[in-house]
Amino acid sequence: MKILSTILWAILSLLCAFALAVVTGLIFPEEKVNALWVVVAAACLYILAYRFYGSFLKNKVAELNDLRMTPSHRLNDGKNFYPTPKYVLFGHHFAAIAGAGPLLGPILAAQFGFLPGFLWLLVGAVVAGGVHDFIILVSSIRRNGRSFPQIALDEIGPVTGFAAGISVLLVVIVAMAGLGLAVVNALYHNPWGSLTIFMTIPIGLFMGIHMRFIRPGKVKEATAIGIALLIFSVIRGHDILTSPYAVYFNFERQTLIYLLASYGFIAAVLPVWMLLTPRDYLSTFMKIGVILLLAAGVLIVAPDMQMPPVTRFFHGGGPIIPGAVFPFMFITIACGALSGFHSLIATGTTPKMLDKETDALMIGYGAMLTEGFVGIMAVIAASIMIPGDYFAINTKPHGRQVRISAACRARRSG
Repeated sequence: MKILSTILWAILSLLCAFALAVVTGLIFPEEKVNALWVVVAAACLYILAYRFYGSFLKNKVAELNDLRMTPSHRLNDGKNFYPTPKYVLFGHHFAAIAGAGPLLGPILAAQFGFLPGFLWLLVGAVVAGGVHDFIILVSSIRRNGRSFPQIALDEIGPVTGFAAGISVLLVVIVAMAGLGLAVVNALYHNPWGSLTIFMTIPIGLFMGIHMRFIRPGKVKEATAIGIALLIFSVIRGHDILTSPYAVYFNFERQTLIYLLASYGFIAAVLPVWMLLTPRDYLSTFMKIGVILLLAAGVLIVAPDMQMPPVTRFFHGGGPIIPGAVFPFMFITIACGALSGFHSLIATGTTPKMLDKETDALMIGYGAMLTEGFVGIMAVIAASIMIPGDYFAINTKPHGRQVRISAACRARRSG
């Protein structure tokens, strides 16, 4: 069995190396890169990184040990501190870190070509973002689930702790404003989308109550019911568009802002097991399910990457991002590669619900690799478009000539 496992890992490693060579142009440099190899390279590398580098982080760096009691057991109050099954907590953590960021950033960064964003999402998620999230999460659970400002206060001093608290407040305001804007724009005059999002609230409440009181510990049962109800809501929710009840879900932007703020307050004050965690867990199935379907579609259709590996905007002057690839690539693509915002999640609700120490690898490191794969799919979605269409969609309508010129320059550089 060990020999067979070794052979399988060796085959996966060779496949990963071949796919990376194709994507980077080391093999067939004169041909267009097929998006199939982008998916294969990313999936293989993330799996190998989780298995081997993740094992090193778990056993040699953090020395995770399930004999240590986690804060969720030691300080269990049934509200914020509550032992949660690892797959449910993975869904909560992934939903918290993977908002619009891993989609928007890589799409905008495709202006530089598909290769810079692809490489940064691979390298960043494996050796930077994943390590950052994992180590921060372990640090919090070793300190009774304390938050980032509280850890700074304990380890450094009151001045640093106060400064960290102010910084966190400002980061949360900026992040919530940016991500909230994307949600508001998506749901503006969109009854179908608003109804679907609304339905996840009662479904999440049902799942939380089901796993806590009705059928304790029956996670698979609650999951199956929740997913079935979610799929039904998405499919049948389309009927709202021709229903007289559509007016009740056809919201203006200002109304959506108030509704989102109200939901945030309610989810924050309720016990984590009741709404926040089960709803995040439920939404993760939708997110990951869509990404896996997109990956399967790419493998089946195998479209070519129309965007060149590197465009002339690599050195700056682009119509979307005016700066050069360094440092603007690493500013544009944060979520999916390396995001300091994740430290607020890894020292927020997640460490207070971790059931066992060894769960930290899948939740901290694994969720970041999954988010990196989301970013890879965003790169593919942007790069299989004709460059002219890509620049027309992602720039302001200052005139047809501006977009055509940008597209022509990008095509010549390829």
